[in-house]
Amino acid sequence: MTARPAPAGRRTLLAVAASAEARAILRALGVTRAPEPWRAVEVAPGADLVETGVGPACAAGGVARALDPVRHGAVLSAGVAGALPGSGLALGARVVATESVFADLGADTPAGFVDLAQMGFAPAPGVGVEIPADEGLSRTLTPIADRAGPIATVSTCAGTDARAEEIARRTGAIAEAMEGAAVGVAAARVAAQTGSAVPFAELRVVSNTTGDRHRQVWDLDAALAALGELVRDALATRV
Repeated sequence: MTARPAPAGRRTLLAVAASAEARAILRALGVTRAPEPWRAVEVAPGADLVETGVGPACAAGGVARALDPVRHGAVLSAGVAGALPGSGLALGARVVATESVFADLGADTPAGFVDLAQMGFAPAPGVGVEIPADEGLSRTLTPIADRAGPIATVSTCAGTDARAEEIARRTGAIAEAMEGAAVGVAAARVAAQTGSAVPFAELRVVSNTTGDRHRQVWDLDAALAALGELVRDALATRV
């Protein structure tokens, strides 16, 4: 099935995991209305927000429930993230994903990690575990970000040096979060069923380092404030 282009005037659906992230975005947009789990609420001209809950399962379910391909012309996963080793990302850095990668969806084997697509179970039609960002959205969002690169989607955060280094090495990701690729899969599945284009992208602000948990460095408050500003800037580009 060939996807139909997104009609002009359709809205952007912001997929946000945690209540603290959603509240930060609403503050930046000057919205007093509280977010509603798994329900899209209007937060700006041309934009709705759904609070999905944390993790891939909640993210995919929340977006699948809230995404209306007649109403929504793009899906943007937004939140905070941890900087992976070797990325050089500072706390507060803005990151746009070139692709959102399921980092731990697969099987550990004596020969190494085998991802779900390699096992024959691609998460969505036409993609592997790397969910590419829409090229048009990437071109629009890259100028407002500090860095562009792969972002890992994990079910278990990297709380040891070995884990963080392995994720960075195997996926090439510069940061990790817990929802992006799942949001992308939900968008791809809805698009495949309806025949409508649903462009997807992921935006993050670095809130912490990864690696051994007791040595991680955090500035969550500053990252949340920066996240609100980043989403406000993204919407100003008319994504």
